[in-house]
Amino acid sequence: MDISFIIVNWNTRDLLRGCLDSIAITVKIPTYEIIVVDNASSDGSTDMLAREYPSVQVIANAENRGFGAANNQAFAVMKGRYALLINTDAVLTEGAVEKLWRFAEAHPRAAIVCGQLLNADGSKQNSIAAFPTLLSLCLNTSLLEYLFPGRYPSKRYEHREPLEVESAIGACMMVRGQALKEVSFFDERYFFFFEETDLAYAMKRAGWAVYQVPDAHIYHFQGQSIGHNTQSRIEFYRSRYQFLRKWHGTAYYHAAAAVVFVRLIADALLNAAGVLVTLGLAAGIRRKLIVYLRIIRWHFEKKVMSEK
Repeated sequence: MDISFIIVNWNTRDLLRGCLDSIAITVKIPTYEIIVVDNASSDGSTDMLAREYPSVQVIANAENRGFGAANNQAFAVMKGRYALLINTDAVLTEGAVEKLWRFAEAHPRAAIVCGQLLNADGSKQNSIAAFPTLLSLCLNTSLLEYLFPGRYPSKRYEHREPLEVESAIGACMMVRGQALKEVSFFDERYFFFFEETDLAYAMKRAGWAVYQVPDAHIYHFQGQSIGHNTQSRIEFYRSRYQFLRKWHGTAYYHAAAAVVFVRLIADALLNAAGVLVTLGLAAGIRRKLIVYLRIIRWHFEKKVMSEK
């Protein structure tokens, strides 16, 4: 088996249908399988799969186990030499998977290979990411990308050839099965966010590499599979702290947490000033302030600054 497509679904039945159809229409790889891990959806997703896609292997969980744990279930049973992880809110374009696959076949050190994610209008999304560091937390990432394009490649630059990167955005990426066996599956302590960053970091430490193939295009209706509520933002912070604590130790973690918290306070104060200036009439600014205040409260409730 060449590729195992792995899709984690949680209450995104219609998006899942579009994702599956894009696989059927665009993929010309000789042999592949599709595994959908459903995290206790209540929208009829599993019934739809049984009715409309009987050849798809379904793993139905009784609870939402998160992104990493759900993918690990599929890793444990997949037959492919590569796992192609794709979000339900992603749609493949013609030839995209073949380009990723051919590149991986020609580069045996490539553990993870991703393409270029696109918005619905064809504009580029961030498809790659640098590992979080004290420097990137202190400074604006866009500034680092502008000042050091070789160190921080991004969508602002036109890359015509494949390039080695630090990590890939997990909306669509191909992972070599041998690397998974040698290094590890996803760390299940991450519920959602940073699983792929953690995996890329572990693989790089083991001598593997991560690449982007920029002419492999995938449409990504960004965030529709997870939403944009406060809880999602909090989960992002929690996962980033987990990464920093795991790979850099206690002192580094505390320094990073302090930087993040100071920036949160500054953002909250700026938005509070905006609310005052607009007399509270700007709904967008009000919403941002509420989100920042909730995230700050979460920091105190979880005692983030004093965690060991």
